Parts: sequence; C-alpha cells; structure tokens
Amino acid sequence: MNKHCPVCGQITELEVGFYYGTSYVSYALTVALSVSTFVAWWVLIGIATEMHLLYWLLANALFLFMLQPLLMRLSRSLWISWFVKFDPLWKENQPEDFSERLNTNQSGNW
Repeated sequence: MNKHCPVCGQITELEVGFYYGTSYVSYALTVALSVSTFVAWWVLIGIATEMHLLYWLLANALFLFMLQPLLMRLSRSLWISWFVKFDPLWKENQPEDFSERLNTNQSGNW
C-alpha cells in the first residue's frame, strides 16, 4: 500500500496498526454476503437435503475466496473514510497531518 495517496497526498498509514480495524469491517461484509447468498440459494434452489447445504457452503467459500482482494480493499477504503473526512477543496488545501501519531521505529513490529 502506498504511504501517501498518489492523487491528493493524504497519508494512508495514520498510526501504527491503524488497519487492524479493517478486519471487523471485512468480517461484517463477509457475513452480509454469506447471508445474502444463503437467502438467494434458499429461494432459488432450496435446501431440501444436506447436500444442497453442502453445495452452498462450497460455492460460498469459493465466492468469498475470489472476492477477498476486493473485500480487503473495500474494507480499507471504508475504514479510512471514517477517520479522514473528504475535503471538497482538496486541490487547494493540504491534507491533514498525522505525523505525530506515526512511530516509524515501531511500524513493522506487529
């Protein structure tokens, strides 16, 4: 991941371990997708036998595995959007400075 946004220059690593919270966002997105695929499977195909449930589990696991890069990026984007607010005049204004929160000596120790 870039240290700064290539467009606006905003620091993307706001503090050490900042993106740990994205695991919760990614988990919520994964649960929402799993529930929606389960409901769609139930309505369209049905869960008459245990094999239908097994087929859904396998299809859902493959679906989530293929979407993992997208979900990771989406959860990171959502997470940083909750802490760094959009500035409509971003071309004229400097991005927020979070340098006092950074400890470069500790950034790789997690």
